[in-house]
Amino acid sequence: METLLHKLPEPLKKLLNRETISYLFFGVLTTLVNYITYELCKWFGIHYTASTVIAWVLAVAFAYITNKLYVFESKSFEKSVLIKEISAFVGCRLFSGLCDLGFMILAVEFLSIHDSLAKLLSNIVVIIINYIFSKLFIFKKSSTRK
Repeated sequence: METLLHKLPEPLKKLLNRETISYLFFGVLTTLVNYITYELCKWFGIHYTASTVIAWVLAVAFAYITNKLYVFESKSFEKSVLIKEISAFVGCRLFSGLCDLGFMILAVEFLSIHDSLAKLLSNIVVIIINYIFSKLFIFKKSSTRK
């Protein structure tokens, strides 16, 4: 994989690195957790807004673990680091979760888009927002972190 990346033009190398590729991979898995949970909740007769919230909670838990360990490789398990990371992660995900819910209400209620399609479209925007927050605020590399 690394040898393939070295052959790419410089602008693409900066965009397609281990971190962004792994973020996209785990972002797809997180989206699957979110979407499958959402569809299962709907199948059990849960309203689409409640289904969105339930799917969000499970997806955030999955995303935190995979982002911490595999994407941004935050190796510290010190209590103070975990508290800082988890609170920032959940706070940022609350924002993107509200964007998700707001988009779902707008798309379904006002634009008459089928809720399953709206959920897929919403997840694309949410993945981008979450990467920016994770990269810049939550798991940003510091010289003191190992």
